[in-house]
Amino acid sequence: MTGHEEDVLGQAYDGVLMRRLLRYLVPYRWQVAVSLAAIIAGAVLQLAQPYLTKLAIDEHIAVGDLEGLGGIALVYLAVLVGGFGLTYLETYTMQMTGQRIMFDLRMQIYGHLQRLDLRFYDRNPVGRLMTRVTTDVDVLNDMFTGGVVAIFGDVFTLVGIMVVLLAMDWRLALIAFSVLPLIVLITQWFRRNVRETYRTVRVWIARINAFLQEHITGMSTVQLFGQEARRFDRFNEINAAHRDANLDSILYYAVFYPAIEIVGALASSLIIWFGGGWVLADSLSLGSLVAFLLYSQRFFRPISDMSEKFNVLQAAMASSERIFAVLDTPVSIQTPERPSPAAPGPSGRIVFDDVSFAYDGSNDVLRSVSFEVQPGQRVGVVGATGAGKTTLINVLLRFYDVSRGRILVDDVDVRALDLQDLRRRFGLVLQDVQLFSGTIASNIRLGDPAISDAAVRRAAEAVHADRFIDRLPQGLASPVGERGASLSVGQKQLLSFARALAFDPRILILDEATSSVDTETEIMIQEALHVLMAGRTTIAIAHRLSTIQDMDQILVLHKGELRERGSHQELLARRGIYYKLYQLQYQDQESQVARGT
Repeated sequence: MTGHEEDVLGQAYDGVLMRRLLRYLVPYRWQVAVSLAAIIAGAVLQLAQPYLTKLAIDEHIAVGDLEGLGGIALVYLAVLVGGFGLTYLETYTMQMTGQRIMFDLRMQIYGHLQRLDLRFYDRNPVGRLMTRVTTDVDVLNDMFTGGVVAIFGDVFTLVGIMVVLLAMDWRLALIAFSVLPLIVLITQWFRRNVRETYRTVRVWIARINAFLQEHITGMSTVQLFGQEARRFDRFNEINAAHRDANLDSILYYAVFYPAIEIVGALASSLIIWFGGGWVLADSLSLGSLVAFLLYSQRFFRPISDMSEKFNVLQAAMASSERIFAVLDTPVSIQTPERPSPAAPGPSGRIVFDDVSFAYDGSNDVLRSVSFEVQPGQRVGVVGATGAGKTTLINVLLRFYDVSRGRILVDDVDVRALDLQDLRRRFGLVLQDVQLFSGTIASNIRLGDPAISDAAVRRAAEAVHADRFIDRLPQGLASPVGERGASLSVGQKQLLSFARALAFDPRILILDEATSSVDTETEIMIQEALHVLMAGRTTIAIAHRLSTIQDMDQILVLHKGELRERGSHQELLARRGIYYKLYQLQYQDQESQVARGT
């Protein structure tokens, strides 16, 4: 994740974004209603406490009515207990609602990410997308649980206190309100400065995440080239900048809350000065003066709370803007509204008909490529780096749509087929094997309940993966770490072959499947390939020409064009591009042998 995207916070409040966010509350409207009712009822009980104190002083303490004072005390106790219960109800309800909204939102984002095409991932780093699903959703949870609904309680409390003060004595109420301009100035200063420090903190935490992701992933390179000290110093600089930004934020908070307290104390002093004089002049009761003091203390608390909620709201607007940017990204590659029905018993026939494709929309990676693969035929694809070999697979599996021409699978355009039906026909084995946290067995079946334990065992035995699996302490139940870190490259390749065999595809695609394994493992894989390819249409992309010499047909790509096709012997006889590639590899192998001797 890069820091520049976090630089812009957006508006403190955006009506369009807020309306979209509030839609997530709709399924939980009854919980929100209960919470809102609890907040308002709790605010009413908060307003009742100073007034009960006024009644206790004026109607009972001042006249010596101790019996009536006991009744007021019981009512006061009941108000306190009721306030506790309402606060518990509101907090529990909103926290539970917030967790459910977080769940819904994360499921929606992840579901959308699964449908987006690879072009989206080409331009969006993984770290940035993880931040959307984790940090940004957490920020929205803060808004739902402590912002949107709770702010009604603060507003109700403020308005209620103002009404009660004006009703009790408008003169003293105006004196209490006289400090409001100071509150406004302090609050505006706080918001402006905290907004800037919040932006800075976001930038630096983004840079910390980016640095850690890059350097933890590449730790072997850091250690190999002895860069530990330099990388540590660089992380120290970034971490220190993040610390300093947080310290600035702490400074503003440390000033803001005491400043609000001082203004509140000033208001209390004015109330005591003027109200005390009016009490002595018998134009104000002592109970009213005490109630005014209690109300004034409660008056400034929601103001400071609302200032804090302003920051929560501002953060939520920024996070929601980034989340909705992901959710609003259109799914360009999807199943058509009326997909063509799948042919019964698919044969595995593939046709490329004048196919051209460009990743950027202008520079063609494939240029007018046409060929046909018959059911059960084995086809090798070779060419220099950048010739377009892997791109053939990307457009065949419809990870990208072709710019011109068409691709047919079993005589149906891939764009007319249901996506899942299309991709179920293929088994794909890549050079860089993707394994997931779990067990050996779960990585072979990939969660498909239709693949039994016996089928998993048979697939592992067919590709000779059982030789290393049986040496593991728990066999097929042995745990696999993140990205298969506990397994060798060769072992991961064997598991990928077992996975492809377990799913029993009609068409098999091998993309540099043996280029990263040692000779002994390659021999085992070559033996397994004969089992794996039997009766299946196979397309094998390879750098090592030795791995595809026995293919029925070999396609030679050069700069995105299909320049040659034929069997191994036919292509050698032409003495064209394939012949040159073969000579280069043969000479390289001879030189390696010479150096070895």
